[in-house]
This record gives sequence, structure tokens and C-alpha cells, in this order.
Amino acid sequence: MESSDTFLIRPHHQHKFKPAVVKECIREIVREKLSGVQYDPEEVPQLSKTLADSVKEKVKNAGFDRYKLVVQVVIGEQRGQGVKMSSRCLWDADSDNYAEDVYLNDSLFCLVAVFGSYHY
Repeated sequence: MESSDTFLIRPHHQHKFKPAVVKECIREIVREKLSGVQYDPEEVPQLSKTLADSVKEKVKNAGFDRYKLVVQVVIGEQRGQGVKMSSRCLWDADSDNYAEDVYLNDSLFCLVAVFGSYHY
């Protein structure tokens, strides 16, 4: 007798984490929330959390159901300086991926990265 278990260790192609789709989600939320905002060090912690939660919710609604999502938001004062951000992950290169975007205005910069790890 055959078992009808449907245990998947890899997502179907149409359900894979798509960086272009996620980047567009990031861009839309960040532009909406930060347009015209001035840097205020007192408000940055709450603003970072709000942005991370909004981005995570939008990405979840884009159809990445079986992915564990990690959203990283860095906000700083814009003074013409350069900023580099790096990260390292141990994951399955076939099913896991990430997307990132940068937002700048006259007062602040914002770096957002979303990491998607497939969970079976």
C-alpha cells in the first residue's frame, strides 16, 4: 500500500523565494514610510521595528508561506558617509535566498535586507 504523504524538502519553482518580488515589496514599504521623514535618533528604534514588521508582513502576503523570514533594518543619519553592511548565512543555495534595498534622502539612509529560508 502506497503512502500519500506529501513531504517536500524543496519548494516547487513557482513557490521559490524570488528576490525581485521581495525587493519590490521592500522598496514600496520603505518609500511609503520614509518619504519626507527627518532623522531623529529618539524615533529610530521604533521606526526600524515598524519598518521590519511591515516588510515582513508584505513579503508573507506575497506567497512565501513555508519560508522563515528574517528582516534586518539599519537606519542612520545621512552625512555623506559611506556605509557597508555584510552578513553570512549557512543555507541551501537551491531554495534559500535574500533581497536587499537602500533608501536615501537628505536626512537619513536606510538599508533593508530580507532573508528567506525554506522550512519543510
